[in-house]
Order: sequence, then C-alpha cells, then structure tokens
Amino acid sequence: MSIASLSNSRLRAYGIGLAAVVLAVLPLVNDNAYLQNMAIMAFLLAVMASGWNIISGYTGYVSLGQSAFLGVGAYTTALISIHTGVSPLLAAPAGGVVAVASAVVLGLVGRRTRGIAFVIVSFAFLEFTALLVSNWGSLTNGNHGLALPLPTWDRAYLNWPFYYYLLVLLALTVWGSWAIRRSKFGIGLMAIRDDESKAEGIGLRTDRYKMLAFAASAFPIGIAGGVYAYYIAYLEPASMFDIVIAMQIVLAAHLGGVGTLWGPVLGAFLLEPLNQFTNQNLSGPDAGSWRMIIYGALLAAIVLFFPKGVLTEGAAWLARRRRTEPQATAGIRLTEVPDQLPPVSATRERASGVPLLRVDGLAKSFGGVRAVDDCSFTVERGSVTGLIGPNGSGKTTVFNLLDGSLTADGGSVHLGERRIDHLPRWQRAHSGLARTFQSTRVFPQLTALENLAVPSRTFSTAGLRTSAISGKEAAQAREWLAFVGMDAYADHHAGGLSYGQQKLIELAQALMLEPEILLLDEPAAGINPTLVERLAGIVRRLNEAGTTVVVVEHNMPLVLSLCDHIHVLAQGRVIASGPPGRIEHDPAVLDAYLGDHTPSPGNDPATSGAKA
Repeated sequence: MSIASLSNSRLRAYGIGLAAVVLAVLPLVNDNAYLQNMAIMAFLLAVMASGWNIISGYTGYVSLGQSAFLGVGAYTTALISIHTGVSPLLAAPAGGVVAVASAVVLGLVGRRTRGIAFVIVSFAFLEFTALLVSNWGSLTNGNHGLALPLPTWDRAYLNWPFYYYLLVLLALTVWGSWAIRRSKFGIGLMAIRDDESKAEGIGLRTDRYKMLAFAASAFPIGIAGGVYAYYIAYLEPASMFDIVIAMQIVLAAHLGGVGTLWGPVLGAFLLEPLNQFTNQNLSGPDAGSWRMIIYGALLAAIVLFFPKGVLTEGAAWLARRRRTEPQATAGIRLTEVPDQLPPVSATRERASGVPLLRVDGLAKSFGGVRAVDDCSFTVERGSVTGLIGPNGSGKTTVFNLLDGSLTADGGSVHLGERRIDHLPRWQRAHSGLARTFQSTRVFPQLTALENLAVPSRTFSTAGLRTSAISGKEAAQAREWLAFVGMDAYADHHAGGLSYGQQKLIELAQALMLEPEILLLDEPAAGINPTLVERLAGIVRRLNEAGTTVVVVEHNMPLVLSLCDHIHVLAQGRVIASGPPGRIEHDPAVLDAYLGDHTPSPGNDPATSGAKA
C-alpha cells in the first residue's frame, strides 16, 4: 500500500470516527426536536438504502419493492405489540424476520428475471403487498389504519430511544454490508452482478446466493419498519407501502454511490433535507403526485448522468485530475511461464485410450435452423482434442450444450460414467467440466485474485465468515496466476487489463475448478502471436499434468501442433475424425471448407490457417 493510500485510509477512518462521535452526542448537547427528527429519518433512510445496496448494488438486481419490507416489518411489530403488550422496540426484530420471509417470496417469484423485468416484478410485489394489507381488514384494520400506544417514557426524552435504536441499527447494517463485501459470499454476489451466467458456469449456486442476498437486504429494513411504526404511532397501507419511499431508497443509494459501503449512508443524509422540505411544503390532494414527479425526475437525471452515483463519479473525476503517473498496468510485461507443472492438486494420472467425454446424438435447433444435428464423438482421457469446422458448423453451439449454456433438443453427454446433460450449469462445473469463452468473460469490477475466488465446487456459508480469498484457496489462486504468468496483476481490476491478459485470467479462473476436462473456445482469437505461443505452452503443460483439453480454434497451425486427435464438424455433425496428419489431407474436410476441391500445393485450408 502506498503512503498516499495509507494516508487516505487513515483520514477516512478519522472522519468516520468523528462523525460517529458527533451523532452519538447530538441529542445530549442539542435538544432541538426538529433536528433530532431529521436525524432519525435520515438514519431510517440510510438503513433502507444500505439494505437495498446489498441486493441491488452488490448483486445487480435493482428493486423498487424494498419499501414493502418496511411496511411488513412495521405491521408485524405493531400487531405483536398490540396483541401481546410487548414494547415495539423489543418486537421489531420479529418484523425483520417476517420481512425476510417476504423477501424470499420476492426472490422466488423474480429469480428468473433480471434488468427491467425484475424492476417490474419488484414493483408489482410492492403493490401486491399493499393490496394484501389493505384488504386483510380482520388483521390489519385495512385502510382505516392501525394505532399504536404512545411511548411510556419521559416526554423530555421522547426521541432518544428511537434515535439511538436506529443509530445502532445503522451501524450494524453498515458493518454487515462491510462483512458481506469482503467475504467470499460478497465476491460471489458481485460476480452475479457482472455476469450471472458466467458465475453459474464456474460453479456458483447463483440461486442460493441471491436468496441469501434478498434475506440480508430485507432484515434490517424490517427491523427499521418496526421502530418507525412506534415512532409515528399510526400505520396505514397508503403511507407505508408508498412508491415514493421506494424511490427515495434508490435515490439515496445513487446519490452516494451504488455498490459502495458508505455511499447509501451519505446519500441518505444528503437527501433527507429534501424529504423534509417536500413534507412541509407539499399538501393537498396533489401532494403525492408532485412528490412522485420531483423524486422521479431527480432519480432519472442521476441514473442518466451519474449511473455509479454522484459522489462516486465525482471522486473518480477528481482522482483522474490528480493522477500524474501512468496506469498501474501500463508497461508491465508478462512474466515467463514457470517451468514447474501446475499445483499438485490438479495433477492426474494420464490414461490414454479411455473415453472421458462421450457425446451421443446431440441435437439443437433454433427456429427452423438445425445448428447441431446428431452430433456424436468421444474425447479420450489425457488427450488434447480439436473440434474444427467452417463458420456456422456448430462448434461453439456444441460447447454451449456441453457446459449447459444451452439445453439440447436430443442426445446425451457423459463425463466419465456420469450423464451430465440433464444437470444445471453449476453442477456440471462441480462434476469436473470447465470452459473458457470465445469472447473473454471475466468479472471486470473484481481484481484478478477476486476473479479466481469466484469458482467453486461447493457451497458453504463459511464464505460469510471469512475474507474473500484466504489460506489454502489464496495460495492456490496465486499459484494458478503464476502458472499463466499473471501473478504480478493479482490486485489489478480485471476490467483494466488488456484483452490477452483477460484471456489468461479467464484460463486461470477455469483452472481453479481443478477440472477433469477443459473446454477452450478459440483461445488464440484476438491475441498476438507471442501470446499464442505462451498459450500453447500452457496447454501442453496442463496436458502433461493429466488435464484433458478440448479446443475449438480457427488457428490451424496451432490446432495441428497441439492436438492428438481432431473431430471435424460441418452442418452440425461430425464428418471426420482422426489424428492431425490424416485430417489435414482428408478430402471430406477440404470439401467442407472450400466446397468441391481437389487439393493442390499451397491450397490446403489446414496448413494455410483457413478459419472455421
């Protein structure tokens, strides 16, 4: 860590500590009820925005339904207090539990949606919850409202319990958000945000991660709802399940910085004066409409012009202005690939001649186009097998069917003795199949080391209690980075690396799964010849260690030099199979590439590098 960054960290810590002290002593030194009320409402909004940030900032599922958890928590706490006599401040955690249950419902309903579709689902959930509470009159008293008993403590200190309760809740929420962010669980959430399909393909149980994120997001909001219910002492569905509250939550997070730790908190404190102003100056039947217009316009402007948050983008702009040295990645050369083989855990005995992958009658159509048609082949354990063919022959589609990106219309896939074509993507990764992509897919907002923390062959809540990558896993990740020559980039964000460097990071990421079989989809595409040679050396050393490799590649000299066996596809089916020496002169292969053709010297697609 540089002196400048260390100094900034200390300044940030001092600033946070000073703010905490000021907020802690504020009621003791200033008895202004209006100021205390504004602080209480800012705490409430900060808790909600920080909770929203877990599911929307970390995971990328933008929700307009978070205020439903506030209402659910408020009504739960109020009903418990009314029917049992328990103080609402003691019953508030029960509101958090019921809010978690409602969040699970939202997660189940919206688990197959993303983007604008999930925004609509979350808004519909908010409206449904409001209608449910409104029409369940026997329990909630419906639109007539629900009154809570007034606090019993000395009126001179009326706001203190609410103030300190919400201040402590905010501190715990921020701490929880920080713990999630630095955990393996949090790294998984951010991988889902960057590329959910890729995250699942390298073994992440994205459904479980998202459910836990929904629960973690809703719990503090539900508790805050219980405290808020006692604070206002009167509940009605129209005010508790108001879309304007949902907009304020999203707006606060975007003011400070989406996906950051302190951004939602700062945004809430910046936004609360506007909330107080609109509450005091907008009245009458059109007040709700005007508030919606004001907050909607402000939110739209911020999302359009400052998508990462006003404070976040402002800080980034200042950092760019002050930067005088070149980017950290500029001018760094790739280190030589070390001579040693990969980590011992990935080394296997080679068993030549034994099929590891068996594909039988695989088929896939898109509309009326038959992309893969009765495709069958085997891959021997310990081999490097090429899959080639002209453009549109179905090579990448076959890979997509093998790793579960697509569902086959027919046929079967066996990995060893186990049939895997019916398994979800994450389970295929757990079974020993890993894959890289034609267009490199890394998680750009994570560091190279964090990218290697995402792959998983298990799911464990231990990830909630530990740092993102540590111990044995960290050592293994650094070994793989060193193996591909990228250990110098461990702490660099993947999005700032070159395309070729990202290729190597993606390869190391796949190797973290310790796969039995590795599928490489056009690994040499878009990279320079020097890096192609490096990549060839890496594949050879992996194969020496016992890893079975299947390569789809346009670079025919590379395929011929690497592969023990080659399958040729045309129109979705295998038309030729054999060793490289036979395939490069096979008339059926030449016809597939060039049509009816009698080979002549210098006109051989295999040796001239014709693209498949």
